[in-house]
Amino acid sequence: MASNRPAPEFSGFSADSADGGLGVERESWEEWNPTEESVRPVRGRHRVARQRGGLARSSTVLGVGVIAAVGAGGIATAQGGKPAVHLSMPDLSAVKDSLPEAASLPGVGALISDGPGSGSSGATTAAAPLTSVGTGQSGAGEALRARIMQQAETQADAADAKAQAAAEEAAAQKAAADAKAKREKAEADAAAEKKKAEEEAKKKAEAERLAKLAKSFKLPVASYTLTGTFGQPGSMWSSGYHTGLDFAASTGTPIYAIHGGTVTEAGWAGAYGYRTVLTLDDGTELWFCHQSSMNVSVGQKVSTGDVIGRVGATGNVTGAHLHLEVHPGGDATGVDPAAWLRDKGLTP
Repeated sequence: MASNRPAPEFSGFSADSADGGLGVERESWEEWNPTEESVRPVRGRHRVARQRGGLARSSTVLGVGVIAAVGAGGIATAQGGKPAVHLSMPDLSAVKDSLPEAASLPGVGALISDGPGSGSSGATTAAAPLTSVGTGQSGAGEALRARIMQQAETQADAADAKAQAAAEEAAAQKAAADAKAKREKAEADAAAEKKKAEEEAKKKAEAERLAKLAKSFKLPVASYTLTGTFGQPGSMWSSGYHTGLDFAASTGTPIYAIHGGTVTEAGWAGAYGYRTVLTLDDGTELWFCHQSSMNVSVGQKVSTGDVIGRVGATGNVTGAHLHLEVHPGGDATGVDPAAWLRDKGLTP
């Protein structure tokens, strides 16, 4: 009678299988020729025939599926934080009697053995009890808490870094603003000092100029009283206002040449009485009017301080005085003699 070849033994489970991490390491199978004695008629659908003197293949598959389910349930509980899965295990005594090789399988031997562990090689295989499937819940909670705390610390560190960066930027901006303000203040102070120095230098130069001019210019009368100023309105003047500066003095008081120049006129001039016109080198004409007598003639050159005539009351006057007019460039319209004298360093 022909007999079937025995099925190859399992060498163990493979961790990289797709069956929940507990796949079976498969070996190559040889061809199996069934006989009448080993094959029974199939009644109904999905019936699996049993081998003589052994456990059906479906029992082995069932045991492996149970282990895979238990492992998958533990992994899902650890990852998702779900409550422990309570499973009711079938009676596996038949597995022990019909499939002695199952005792050598990792994890399965501990379930079907009477003692702490057994196997074909005598090695003890430790297996976690089913009640330990749900113990991953606390570990997952701790892991989640640790992740939350780490994320909070990371966010706090980022906020602190951002605040520190903002504070540093604000400090840098304030320092730049302070430096700019100090620089602008220093520049303003330097400009003010420079302007002050320039003004002082200008005043000094002007004073030196006036002092020098004062040596070359002289007031026309030594002792006098100002009785009429330039622009003073009145009906006694044909133009409606006073066109010169009046130095009241006694008749015969000497009249001095204000500056060196050339006598261009000397004689009677109607309402001006006896008048002497002294033309300076820059073309300015000085009119000395109402003289009682004249000491120069036309074309004569005089120097500063020379006596050119004497105070009188000739022409249209109300008393003895010197009427002085200044005509820059010989213009008919004169300027204020007092201002002109001050510009020459003299104070009338």
